[in-house]
Amino acid sequence: MLIRKFGSTGWDVSVMGLGTWNIGNQWGEMDDATAEAIVRAAYDGGMNLFDAAESYGEPQGLSEMRLGRALKGIRDNVYIVSKVGHWGARTGQGIPKTTKDLIRGCGHACAGRLRTDYIDVLLCHDGGIEDPSIYIAGFEDLKDEGFIRAYGISPGGLDALKRFHEMSGGKCAVAELDYSLLNRDPEQDLLPYCQENGIGVLVRGPVAMGLLSGTRSSTTSFSDPVRAGWNAGGPNRPEFEEKITRVEEIKAAIGGADLVTTALRYVISHPVNAVAIPGATSTKQAAHNAAAGERALTAEELAALPA
Repeated sequence: MLIRKFGSTGWDVSVMGLGTWNIGNQWGEMDDATAEAIVRAAYDGGMNLFDAAESYGEPQGLSEMRLGRALKGIRDNVYIVSKVGHWGARTGQGIPKTTKDLIRGCGHACAGRLRTDYIDVLLCHDGGIEDPSIYIAGFEDLKDEGFIRAYGISPGGLDALKRFHEMSGGKCAVAELDYSLLNRDPEQDLLPYCQENGIGVLVRGPVAMGLLSGTRSSTTSFSDPVRAGWNAGGPNRPEFEEKITRVEEIKAAIGGADLVTTALRYVISHPVNAVAIPGATSTKQAAHNAAAGERALTAEELAALPA
């Protein structure tokens, strides 16, 4: 596993981390034992960063609770990232974030579910927020109290990231971005901005919600609510079909190389030195993802990819 410095934090972080949305039952039912085994398989494979959120899980917070149990005894060997701002968003029972104390309360609740005295990074999950001052004030209080070590945002675009970074006085330490072989837009603005400002980058969706597994086709049907919009007649069906076509082009370009490994190595090959956080639904997947972190793509491999 490659280890690299994470932005300006100075932390030595594995280039592959584990995203834990998948272990919270929103992508299909999973029992506690399986979820915790996935976390340990990721750790055994060399991953030392784990990403969660207060809203991940059915019920909400389940991913954090399972992650916290799985990390018992090894907490001080890893970095935990969590996010606040989407609690209740999928059920219509969201909590308005109107005071910094509400943000503090969310942070304390995350730490409780994670069974930890501190969270390494807490992110604003409201990526399109116009005025993030409440989040920043709450994060600063949590940092002063020792409950978090750093903070940042999962932005919907460059404007949101710039606002957050500037309003925090340059203290935005981490940005979590949607970036993959199917979404290279961040290369135009978000990644250069992070590189220029020493912001550590976490890459969510590096295998594009499973599309870059190479196992999907135009006949695939999804039973989970996260991807149901891709099904025939769904609102996102045209986007799905376009992406499937692009996946086939990538598969043809890389020949016999493993598609998932190529996709994961692609996002860690950018000079911003990002950390990928793919999810996993089995211990085998977690181990496979970890193994992809042995190296980045070579110049020749990058050149072979379709534009």
